[in-house]
Amino acid sequence: MTVQTTKEGTTLTVRIVGQLNTLTAPELDHRMHAELRGIGTVVMDMEAVTYISSAGLRVLLTIKQTIEDCGGRLKVINCNETITEVLDMIGFLTFLTNK
Repeated sequence: MTVQTTKEGTTLTVRIVGQLNTLTAPELDHRMHAELRGIGTVVMDMEAVTYISSAGLRVLLTIKQTIEDCGGRLKVINCNETITEVLDMIGFLTFLTNK
């Protein structure tokens, strides 16, 4: 997995490439917490995510809770069909993607 971030004002866009799983989720969690200071909106671009495990889902929820506790918001965008199905199946689609 690789993570590319860009900041524009108080918006942090995070592009994840590869698998978000048990091995890679801790890296994303650590990196995100280091970059959330002063951020109002996190946009998680999932276009290049090929797989997401329960550990990856847990990190998304942790990031969402952390940013919301500071008055911000998380938005997940560009999910491929497979990731969209997973998010929908477990009930995350609506509150992570605002669909």
